[in-house]
Amino acid sequence: MNSERISLLKQFIADEPSNPFNKYALAMEYYEESPDEALNLLRSVLSDHPDYLPSYFKAAHLLWENEDWDEAEEIFKKGIELAERQQDEKATLELKSAYQNFQFDRD
Repeated sequence: MNSERISLLKQFIADEPSNPFNKYALAMEYYEESPDEALNLLRSVLSDHPDYLPSYFKAAHLLWENEDWDEAEEIFKKGIELAERQQDEKATLELKSAYQNFQFDRD
């Protein structure tokens, strides 16, 4: 984690609380070393900005790693639906592929 970048992103969140990218970017800073903090931020993005597509993939993966199967599945499905609505073919394929791997892992 880069403490300077974290401080800067926290300031961006304070300055622009309605910009989902700032929370998402902060979550990515925490992703490896503080996954619980990353997941809290991603849940906040999903709640406050349900159309912010990148958050679905990362949140579902953290939930999968935590073996929170039901919530991970829900996030994957919502992300796939959103990607299809937004006609984002790349994100749709990535989410569907990850969801398929998740299902194999879960069984």
